[in-house]
Amino acid sequence: MKGRDSRLAYLYLVITTSIWGSLYVVTRIALRTIPPITLLSLRYVLAFAVFAAILAARKRRGQAPKAIEPGDRKYVVLVGVLGYFLGVGVQIIGTKYAGASVASLINAMNPVCITFLAAIILKERLTARKLIALAAAVSGAYVILGGASSGGAVLGIAFSVLSVLLWSLASVLVRKLGGKYDSVLITAWCIGIACACSLPAAGIELALAPHDGMFTWTNLLCVLYLGVACTALPNFLWNKSLSMVEASTCSLFYPVQPLVSVLLGVAVLGESIDGKFVLGAALIVGGVLFAVLGRPRAKA
Repeated sequence: MKGRDSRLAYLYLVITTSIWGSLYVVTRIALRTIPPITLLSLRYVLAFAVFAAILAARKRRGQAPKAIEPGDRKYVVLVGVLGYFLGVGVQIIGTKYAGASVASLINAMNPVCITFLAAIILKERLTARKLIALAAAVSGAYVILGGASSGGAVLGIAFSVLSVLLWSLASVLVRKLGGKYDSVLITAWCIGIACACSLPAAGIELALAPHDGMFTWTNLLCVLYLGVACTALPNFLWNKSLSMVEASTCSLFYPVQPLVSVLLGVAVLGESIDGKFVLGAALIVGGVLFAVLGRPRAKA
């Protein structure tokens, strides 16, 4: 891996996790009147349209990416169903019932889960540096959220934990594909599969759940932001990063999400920060910098 490529991957990861950090605030606003699976479906319809347009434009220019080989399609289907549909779907439900703080705290456990799954499935090495960085970053996320109370609904907490497990497994499976395929194509496939799964589920949800007041300008803006800025762009960058660096290294950036989430909570929702936030931010940033900048240089 060239140094320039790794630095580019780190930039992608910072952008991705920062955007995902904004997702909790916007999702919390949208969930006031939009049912969770319906919100997920709307996100994926928009995101898939973006990727379909990109792939169509590249095909017209004669730059169509390499097709996915039959032997690898099962991994793409698993990522689309387990990660993008079930994993993100239960994350939204967890946010709705457990609250944004509890869901965000539990979601910060992704680095631990991804790192150990990568060690088991991909045989990635668990180094002392990674373990120290993980401990610092996850501790920082916990401190920022003030050790969020578990008084939220048990159902919401259970869904949030399940989301962590499913998304971590999906991330490891994407890494298993390595750099064999174009990241736009992989992401488009995964989102398309999730879209196909979520649309029927959303139809059932709308038939059973109340959804008065769903069609507002606020909701329209929220859905557009969630579909394009929080789904299409970051999922592409996440999969691109997974093709460039180890899954466990990518996971180290995950706790940046609650940091950004709290900052936006202050700016948008009028929430306040204290010394815990400063300490947590230092732990998160310090853990990531320790992992990615303190590595010994490779021998020529």
